[in-house]
Amino acid sequence: MGLLTFSINITLDGCIDHRVGIADDETHTFFTRLMDECGAMLWGRVTYEMMESYWPAVARGDVAAPPAVREWADKLEAKPKYVVSSTRDDFPWTSSHHIDGDLRTGVQRLKEATPAGVLLGSGKLATALDQLDLIDEYKFLVHPLIAGHGPTLYQSGLTDARRLEFVSAIPLRNGTIAMHYRRAADHK
Repeated sequence: MGLLTFSINITLDGCIDHRVGIADDETHTFFTRLMDECGAMLWGRVTYEMMESYWPAVARGDVAAPPAVREWADKLEAKPKYVVSSTRDDFPWTSSHHIDGDLRTGVQRLKEATPAGVLLGSGKLATALDQLDLIDEYKFLVHPLIAGHGPTLYQSGLTDARRLEFVSAIPLRNGTIAMHYRRAADHK
């Protein structure tokens, strides 16, 4: 069974707004490497729609992009993408699949069917999956910014704290730090 890894850009004050952060070649290369290491992507509907509105056009060459951004777009185009949604069931973007019904069952099946692991990139969905104890690892790209606004990580809250084990911290040239944690064995 593959691991479910939650990865997202975050500012020092917890903002996960996709419009905030350093979107340069180095950050795109970082996320491309993470995507290469996993077997599938997992998003909520809102994140899927945001990604679907831009990245296929980059992959087709309709949008000018530097090489690191184009590489991300090309690899994302081919990567299996799974979407949790109770309001939409049609996901036409290449290699997109719907997870419906019971969230725990659907995501557990995805983990079991994806030995290379699943990369989760949606804040609200992460909260729901963390409540179900389904997230195994956390790989946050912490940006040297204070956004001063939201949305923020785990904004709607968790019922109890999550104890994590430190794996690594890798500083990038642009000032961001790639933080890697895994769920502690005694997390309950």
